[in-house]
Amino acid sequence: MTNNSNDFGIQKSLENLGLLSENKGVSTGADYFASGETIDSYSPTNGSLIAKIQMGSVEDYEKCIAEAKSAFKEFRMIPAPKRGELVRQFGLKLREYKDDLGKLVSYEMGKSLQEGLGEVQEMIDICDFAVGLSRQLHGYTMHSERPGHRMYEQYHPLGIVGVISAFNFPVAVWAWNTALAWICGNVTVWKPSEKVGLCGIACQNIINEVLKENDMPSGISSMIVGNHEVGQKLVDDKNIALVSFTGSTKVGRMVGRNVAERFGKSILELGGNNAIIISKDADIDMTIIGAVFGAVGTAGQRCTSTRRLIIHEDVYDTVVERLKSAYSQLKIGNPLDENNHVGPLIDKDAVSQYLNSIENCKQQGGKFIVEGGVLEGQGFESGCYIKPCIAEVENSYKVVQHETFAPILYVMKYKNLEDAIATQNDVPQGLSSAIMTNNLREAELFLSQAGSDCGIANVNIGTSGAEIGGAFGGEKETGGGRESGSDVWKYYMRRQTNTINYTDSLPLAQGIKFDL
Repeated sequence: MTNNSNDFGIQKSLENLGLLSENKGVSTGADYFASGETIDSYSPTNGSLIAKIQMGSVEDYEKCIAEAKSAFKEFRMIPAPKRGELVRQFGLKLREYKDDLGKLVSYEMGKSLQEGLGEVQEMIDICDFAVGLSRQLHGYTMHSERPGHRMYEQYHPLGIVGVISAFNFPVAVWAWNTALAWICGNVTVWKPSEKVGLCGIACQNIINEVLKENDMPSGISSMIVGNHEVGQKLVDDKNIALVSFTGSTKVGRMVGRNVAERFGKSILELGGNNAIIISKDADIDMTIIGAVFGAVGTAGQRCTSTRRLIIHEDVYDTVVERLKSAYSQLKIGNPLDENNHVGPLIDKDAVSQYLNSIENCKQQGGKFIVEGGVLEGQGFESGCYIKPCIAEVENSYKVVQHETFAPILYVMKYKNLEDAIATQNDVPQGLSSAIMTNNLREAELFLSQAGSDCGIANVNIGTSGAEIGGAFGGEKETGGGRESGSDVWKYYMRRQTNTINYTDSLPLAQGIKFDL
């Protein structure tokens, strides 16, 4: 296991993205300001200070909202295909800045460079999707029971869409929301995680170029790096028609409750506890690739990371031995070095949670077949590099029922598929799931009403990662929200039924008579 603290061109990328040694963490367009406390952004890669960020205050947030309300009045009247043109230009800018932004994501968050670049590619993909969608925001027509009447449905923009994103996907989740919100005629106010605030500022710098080049009003896209008070203000604000929140189930409960109390809308993308069922009829080579990447990709810090393997008893020993061999070959180190498979956890608090889960697992009866631990020595000075590990457990263990944002993989046996599906579903979360099998009957059962209870269910694909063309999200404690593709655009609009009477009389519905 090696690391490498070389620069890999990160300083040049910071310059290209317009990031300074000291940055203002609030923008409503070309105007940057902030009056809150100053925080330091450190890289978990090497522990180095990247830059300083002056965060926004509640007063700064109010200025963002005022600008957004004003911008919405103008933006909603622009035809959807014209709004799509702005998104198209944003996608072109992302192509131009892909390498630089991908490096920043890798450096500030800690995921591998290829994953950082892949995250920016997701932003580009959702822009392409949204551009086409901007000419397809359809409604429905239906026959009226009254002669000389026409009925139809149409969709209108909501207003201000608030986006609160998590550290593990610093840029893509915001783009999922913003691209769709824009083509629907909404404006956005984004609170990125302060752990990756520079990524937020970099994205705002890029989108501001598009707004400036098109002479668009400030407030169409606002960004504020702020503390929990700012986040709470956004959640409780009646001016925010829709809150899209990505984060923990614990915080998501509060967000959903508070938004519902004011009759707002919310999209909740919360925790995952994702399993792969490995059949005796599975292609083992393919299975190992999917399972290992799902478990260790992004150092286990994806909501879709593979947490559990439910393995048929006939192939259990084979799979476990193959996993042990694969884990012994993992290269852990600087994520900007493309030779490394696994980078650091986001910070030392995440390391503490990882260690606590390992200890809890042992106390509850877990047997580690690949040991974990914190890596030390040259290249690991940040204290955020840890070993991906594997433990034999029972699904009922409390630690297994809980989502730990770290590369801890739990393995367990099953005898028949019905029991395996029941085990997979027997956790509070319901985000992503998969089965590895070449048996058509098993695959169809897994996808049936008696199968996976997750929002995402895959066959011969791992749990981690998703294409933007499909709706992304889960059930149960995952929140029930959906983002990205399919018909998710409807979340960002309000539905209206219209009836037009083109006669000179006024017949009432249901044949009611009302003569004067």
